[in-house]
Amino acid sequence: MAKRYTSYFLGAFVSVAVTLALLQAEAATPAVYIFGDSTLDVGTNVFIPECLAKADVYFNGIDFPYSVPTGRFSNGLNTADEIVRLLGWKRSPPPFLYLLNDKSTFKQNILQGANFASGGSGIINTTGQTQFNRVISLEDQIKQFSTVRSNITNMTGSDAATDRILSKAFFLISIGSNDILEYLLNLTTPPMSIPEFNVTLLSTYENHLKTLYDLGARTFGILAVPPIGCTPFARAVFTQDGSCFEPAEQFAQAFYVEVAALLKQFSSAVQDIRYSLGNTYLMTTTMMEDMLAFGFRNIAAACCGNGTYKCNQTASFCANRDEYLFWDQFHPSQRASEMAALTLFGASESLVAPMNFSQLLGVNVFRLFLYAFFEENESL
Repeated sequence: MAKRYTSYFLGAFVSVAVTLALLQAEAATPAVYIFGDSTLDVGTNVFIPECLAKADVYFNGIDFPYSVPTGRFSNGLNTADEIVRLLGWKRSPPPFLYLLNDKSTFKQNILQGANFASGGSGIINTTGQTQFNRVISLEDQIKQFSTVRSNITNMTGSDAATDRILSKAFFLISIGSNDILEYLLNLTTPPMSIPEFNVTLLSTYENHLKTLYDLGARTFGILAVPPIGCTPFARAVFTQDGSCFEPAEQFAQAFYVEVAALLKQFSSAVQDIRYSLGNTYLMTTTMMEDMLAFGFRNIAAACCGNGTYKCNQTASFCANRDEYLFWDQFHPSQRASEMAALTLFGASESLVAPMNFSQLLGVNVFRLFLYAFFEENESL
């Protein structure tokens, strides 16, 4: 009898929690659904046993609360966290695979968002699959989101209600770097000419965006490819003098132009989407060219490892992490991610077009930045 009563009570509690979450989904702070690669991955790959692209070892997470590695390729918070903090959340929503482990709260949690990003993944399905054994491609991330949509519809009782909720959500995407790097490393399968690769990359990306649109996405924040030729890895592997690798730089710049044209055409065709495209190439090169103004003293080396070695507990790491643009051989430091997020929310059209994230989402950045500042200092 007691067991039956407890089960009834828990069931009622979960029902109330889901109802409250549904109401919150209609509120001002949007749900956030995140897709992409290691720039935004907050631990997805930790839940893939055979995956080789993981950040679940020290010194990753050294500046995260309690100095624990969380699967983020960062010394602390990553770009997904910093963007979401400016929306009023504490950090990125958890990985979808993490949420899936707890069936009792899954439906409640997915109304607030989920992170599908997988380090090493790409726009093209085969990207990362050989190099890292297994990652979750953008196509499969979107299939996971389709599961989320189905569960929301089960709660709301209608597709129309689900569409209304998802139309107010924010869809954040950062992907493409791994596709380009694998092409330059001759790892793309099947082998393609440069024109063939570019057409495949952009047409596949367009199809993915259309699928998300069909699933209810209406508000997109998209990050282009940063200057991947200037990462510590590219400087160490592709050049002998430690300079930026120009072919990768050209690919990254072209990718922004092509994605900008794609989004302009797409938004003209469907008309009810809104988007911001972050020119992360120009954002990062601006930080590099005026590094002292952004508080950086080293824009070429990795804080953890030296560019040719992975960041782990055997690697050396810097003490002044906020002064480094790069945490490891590929990824930005927590400080760089914070600067990127603030730029995305506050910059002019030359860096974020056709509007910045603040304009896209109706966010008072100054108020939320103060909130994030006091939240951070309360935890110290």
